[in-house]
Amino acid sequence: MCGGCGGGARQGMSRRALLGRAGAAGAALGLGMWSAGGAAAAPVGSASLGSLGRTAPSGDDGRFSVVLLGTMAGPPILPDRSGIASAVVVDGRVYVVDCGRGSCTQYVRSGLRLDAIEAIFLTHLHADHITDYYNFFMLGGNMPNRFDDHITRTVKVYGPGSAGGLPPAFGGAQVPTIGSDPTPGTAQMTRDLHDAYAYTSNIFLRDSGVADVRTLVDARDIAVPEVGANFQATAPDMDPFVVYEDDRVQVSAILVPHGVCYPAFAFRFDTDYGSVVFSGDTTYTDNIPRLAQGTDLLVHEAINVEGSNMPPAMRSHMLESHVEVQKVGAIAERCAARRLVLSHIGDISHGTIDSPTWRAWAQAGYLGRAEVGEDLQRIVLA
Repeated sequence: MCGGCGGGARQGMSRRALLGRAGAAGAALGLGMWSAGGAAAAPVGSASLGSLGRTAPSGDDGRFSVVLLGTMAGPPILPDRSGIASAVVVDGRVYVVDCGRGSCTQYVRSGLRLDAIEAIFLTHLHADHITDYYNFFMLGGNMPNRFDDHITRTVKVYGPGSAGGLPPAFGGAQVPTIGSDPTPGTAQMTRDLHDAYAYTSNIFLRDSGVADVRTLVDARDIAVPEVGANFQATAPDMDPFVVYEDDRVQVSAILVPHGVCYPAFAFRFDTDYGSVVFSGDTTYTDNIPRLAQGTDLLVHEAINVEGSNMPPAMRSHMLESHVEVQKVGAIAERCAARRLVLSHIGDISHGTIDSPTWRAWAQAGYLGRAEVGEDLQRIVLA
């Protein structure tokens, strides 16, 4: 395990002491699901922001909180939930995890400030996790909104590098290959987006005096340690490794198995006030307990396939990419997570989420507190 990545090793250790110990180490399926609807009342210790329309974080946000900007799994465009995205807020600075459909609007609607974004982390490059990624810069870095807020300085982005190859199509089907570079990583994808939106950027530079969007984003591919991983062996057993740190957080990553998608990461944020782990999209793996041991909050994906009429091959495919909600509680218990919140959720059998049923399913085998996440829910941890 990376030095102190387990929750117990970090208990009571300050960020600055942790940084001193870390030293040089610090340098170091777009799933077609139906909507998850039916919002429940915000649980104790959480807040559903809804239509509050705040212009800045309020004093009740505490020193360390997580905002679920969107909680829907999969690409379909539906009104019930926004695409997957979350924000970690530490002492007023914001770290965004994934940028799904509508996440820019949700971010501003939540009351978070664009000029407070410190870094963005992408778990993997399926469309439902990156649809709004470039909008944070192209739109969020343009002219100020009515709250006098926009991105004005370079934001670092950390995400998967190139997959290095493509798997065969499901069932041996013959399908086309798109693009001169069919497996771009985060850095190349960002350069391609600059080119794709060149006309609008060039016009804005000439008639509006806005910043060059290229100066607002510093996109970096996460280098995977030598553990034998590739697009054919996507998530071998491994230790967590540090991908980012500053004077507020240390962010560690680990590979997770998400069907044929590679690389796909889970992330852990450690702070002076506690920790949070985002599973990303994953099926069952020992790597999640390695990363999430002793965490204060585990934000984990889940699906329900009970009673669905999927053919056996499709059912098998779903379970190679995701975790059933009825089994996620056992994972949280194995992690010794203090709290479990479900996000990136989809019910293939019923189309919408029945929160009491889902909460009971998630609680099975887990002694901590399980919740079904809702869009714009704020979870104050310290």
